[in-house]
Amino acid sequence: MYDFFLADLASTGPILLVAGLGVLVVVLDAFRNDDASIPWIAGVGMALAAVWQAFGVDHVGTAFEGQVYVGGAAALANIIVLIGAILSVALTVPYLSRIGRNYGEVHGLILFATAGMMTLASAGSLVTLFVGLETMSVCLYVLTGLVREESTANESALKYFLLGAFSTGFFLYGLALLYGATGTMQLAELAAGVEATGRTGLFLAGVGLLLVGFFFKVSAVPFHMWTPDVYQGAPTSLTAFMSTASKAATFAALAVVLARALPPDLVDGTVQLTLAAVAAITMVVGNVVALVQSNVKRMLAYSSVAHAGYILAGLAAGTAGGYGAALFYLLAYTLMNVGAFGVMGALEWDDEQGAGQDLDSLAGIGYRKPFLGVAMGVFMFALTGFPPLAGFIGKYLVFAAAVDAGLVWLAILGVLASVVSGYYYLRVLVVMWMTSPDEAPDNARLEFPVARATAVVVTVCAVALLALGVLPAGVIDVTAAAFGVDAVATVAP
Repeated sequence: MYDFFLADLASTGPILLVAGLGVLVVVLDAFRNDDASIPWIAGVGMALAAVWQAFGVDHVGTAFEGQVYVGGAAALANIIVLIGAILSVALTVPYLSRIGRNYGEVHGLILFATAGMMTLASAGSLVTLFVGLETMSVCLYVLTGLVREESTANESALKYFLLGAFSTGFFLYGLALLYGATGTMQLAELAAGVEATGRTGLFLAGVGLLLVGFFFKVSAVPFHMWTPDVYQGAPTSLTAFMSTASKAATFAALAVVLARALPPDLVDGTVQLTLAAVAAITMVVGNVVALVQSNVKRMLAYSSVAHAGYILAGLAAGTAGGYGAALFYLLAYTLMNVGAFGVMGALEWDDEQGAGQDLDSLAGIGYRKPFLGVAMGVFMFALTGFPPLAGFIGKYLVFAAAVDAGLVWLAILGVLASVVSGYYYLRVLVVMWMTSPDEAPDNARLEFPVARATAVVVTVCAVALLALGVLPAGVIDVTAAAFGVDAVATVAP
């Protein structure tokens, strides 16, 4: 049993490193409260974990007797999670310092949440899946209600906790039914287990409840109602973290379940139809409701719902190409959303973590702060899907996978939904560049400096989106190979 213990520790080293750093930060904060070195420990430590993980991408296998997948898709998903976490930590320091909440334990919670996300994305069994999901969720509940004096933050945290606990019940019941139907907890053995027992009905019920839990975590309709309230009430830099890293981990786990745990005929039939229907409804509802939002964070929340629909379209294809396309999209989405929330955090003026920050407050920002205006333009065009940015490549890949799987109608609907999204994304730029600064509220017209860390993060995200859009082939090859196929398509910039 212990013959491969040291090798397993090395294989899961990045996860253990991040979790260990979380413990170190908590202990350090107990003796040196809110020490300035804590964010550096978190950021540099996660960067080392990302590099470590990158060297293990080609070493595909399992650890701890199949409890954890290593290399391949798991490694790539963990790298995306770590990118989102590192960028969010860089945004968090100046943002929380400005609002007087730069507590050391915040970075400990981010580290523990990241470790949970990495465990979720690497899960090889139903138990590991649940442990990773709950570790991530509990930390995010606390981070959402960080500013306890604000009623909006308290309301958001309470809604997130109650609805999250409710969805966890579905998820856990689904795990119990799957175990009852198959007699195993290993994801790779579920398909053979149900074939041996013949308990197909019980297995289908378990899969359905499992999907409900996943749909809640990725903000898919009709399990999305928590998203706008939580995004609006949580501190903006932490909203960037929970909207990207957690979604990347959950989608990666869902892709692994679809690719490795379910019988192929089930994926090609009932599950594909379910995913396609949920993807279609999610794309339509997310984009349509975003059209009427005046609060910027709520608009970005419904935008996040719509993007969950786009990614589900890739997963609905039920092919290795679709799963690889979803991974590429998650990388692009992480850069787009972290950048957009970084800009909004820098422009925040309402002392309520952006809860009252509407579009009018952005009037004339493009002329007053051209750097932020141009950067926001890059993120809005990328979210819409304009070439040559990575958002366009991501949408092309997931829709191409859907077409290859015979879901032409879903791809057409996705394209039409993207056209609709152009209205509310470009409306932000119209207000920033084509509206007089005099129309903004008095507080929004106050002069303010842009923190150096914020400027670096925003720049990195914008440049990376352009680079991924112009030269996507190498990354496409890596994400596609994660599920054992060649590149989905050769994309010419």
